[in-house]
Amino acid sequence: MREIQLKDAKATLSAVVDQAIHGNPAIITRHGRKEAVVLSFEEYEKLKHVPSFGRLLSSYPGDEDDISPRNNKPSRMLDL
Repeated sequence: MREIQLKDAKATLSAVVDQAIHGNPAIITRHGRKEAVVLSFEEYEKLKHVPSFGRLLSSYPGDEDDISPRNNKPSRMLDL
């Protein structure tokens, strides 16, 4: 994903949007910091519907008994 300064994005907004529509989103930076992303609406819709990990866990269809108990053994020591 390419980075573009805010002042350059303002000057070429139409081209930045056209590139996002064609699958090339852009990160907008201001004073060297990443501030925003321009991506196609289609890509945004895909990302909007991705559930969070917490929601995936809370939607688990099984019972509590289906989950194995946690192992309380201490982890092994490794020499790195």
